[in-house]
Amino acid sequence: MRIKEDIMAQQTTDRAPGGSKFAETIARLTADGSRPTTAIPELSLYRRDAPSEPTSYLHGPSICLIAQGSKRVMLGEEAYVYDAHHFLITSVGLPVVAQVIEASAAQPYLGLTLRLDLRVIAQLIMDSNLPLPRPRKSGRGMSVSEGSMPLLNAFQRLIDLLDEPEDIPILAPLVQREIYFRLLVGDQGERLRQIVESGSQSHQIARAIEWLKENFTRPLRVDELAAYASMSTSSFHHHFRALTAMSPLQFQKWLRLQEAKQLMFTEHLDAASAALRVGYESPSQFSREYSRLFGAPPLRDVRHLHKIAAGGVG
Repeated sequence: MRIKEDIMAQQTTDRAPGGSKFAETIARLTADGSRPTTAIPELSLYRRDAPSEPTSYLHGPSICLIAQGSKRVMLGEEAYVYDAHHFLITSVGLPVVAQVIEASAAQPYLGLTLRLDLRVIAQLIMDSNLPLPRPRKSGRGMSVSEGSMPLLNAFQRLIDLLDEPEDIPILAPLVQREIYFRLLVGDQGERLRQIVESGSQSHQIARAIEWLKENFTRPLRVDELAAYASMSTSSFHHHFRALTAMSPLQFQKWLRLQEAKQLMFTEHLDAASAALRVGYESPSQFSREYSRLFGAPPLRDVRHLHKIAAGGVG
């Protein structure tokens, strides 16, 4: 397993500290539990009083900060671990398995996610006259970076607005633009500029990912998807794997299996029906691939999910 984990260096004055007002504010706002939906549509707040079970989901373009505790996000075989001194940034939708690894009743996990509006970021680049990204090889669409006080201060002002809801329509977009600007001039700025620059390889792969998300039940011809991304098939394969850590077919398979899992859990479909709904022709192949991804056959896995939901376990 490759570990993408920053070494916990000694805290300096220009580094974002864990705890303090940031943690206290999130703790107060989540006193009754996590708030996946807030008055700021792009912002979610999270709290856990114990480590969580691994959970798979599609991690969209976003920045994730932790005020207290730590979390591990798996992208394929790569692990991205972050805490109160580091943030996770994702520039494209990626299939991940995430797990809170440090949390307790005395010191709960406290974190937030801000979903990125790539159109606003693109406009901000134009308005700010920021330089275009230098041509370079495609990198991962996910990274862990060290936080900074200016970035943390902007997030503090954003969550403070939840106490002043009448100010949110005017001030929240301004603070979000500041956050985007801090990201663009920081370590991850070039990565973001690559994604939003029309015509760049990363931007073309991001378009292909969006197409896959909308059409994953359809048979996939990689050469046609490569043409959609304006790339040769070999170049498309290379850059797709560089950005996502998987092939286009693996990405489609993950989307299908994740949707089938959701259908079995929420709509109570049996495995064969869910398999057909998401594009599988062979229920036995579906069961094999489901077990390989989630570690258990469909029926047993969904029963476990219902047990967790009923008992609040994990």
